[in-house]
Amino acid sequence: MKTTNLTPSEKSTLLKLARKTIECAVVNKKLPSLSQEELTDNLRAPGAVFVTLTIGGDLRGCIGSLQAYRPLVEDVQQHALDAAFNDYRFGPVSEIEVPLLEIEISCLSAPELLVYSSPEELPKVLKPNEDGVVLREGGKSATFLPQVWEQLPDPDSFLSHLCQKMGAPADLWRRKMLEVSIYHVEEFHE
Repeated sequence: MKTTNLTPSEKSTLLKLARKTIECAVVNKKLPSLSQEELTDNLRAPGAVFVTLTIGGDLRGCIGSLQAYRPLVEDVQQHALDAAFNDYRFGPVSEIEVPLLEIEISCLSAPELLVYSSPEELPKVLKPNEDGVVLREGGKSATFLPQVWEQLPDPDSFLSHLCQKMGAPADLWRRKMLEVSIYHVEEFHE
């Protein structure tokens, strides 16, 4: 699975853009844009990211996309806004919170369908701390970034929590075959 392989300079540019975007939006200022010199081929190429905001290690917002459908730089800017102001689990970030935010960006590889033969086999074929996982069943879906393995290192527990996030019973993955995709991320933070 190929991720973006961004340079340290490109990562820094994206983190600064995410922060400046949130700083401007919280006070209703015009959103920042990058100069043509800053727009490298990697930043112009289609990319899918999740932007995660934390304060003191606690989640404050996390929104992203699984499929690359717009330039990476635009995806980062939009998801920085969404994580700060449109994550349904939290109220909008306030001006007082902005300096406390820690920003993490995860650039995703394209998800690939995981082939497995039975519900019992599923936890055995996942790679903790490496695989991001998407579960789908009917019209419902949910994902956990690979970083979530740090909080849920047991594959059974990881899958049960992911089912609950999807709005399904925690044991659904034990009872039936689900559509499962995996992806990898290139994660960087301030």
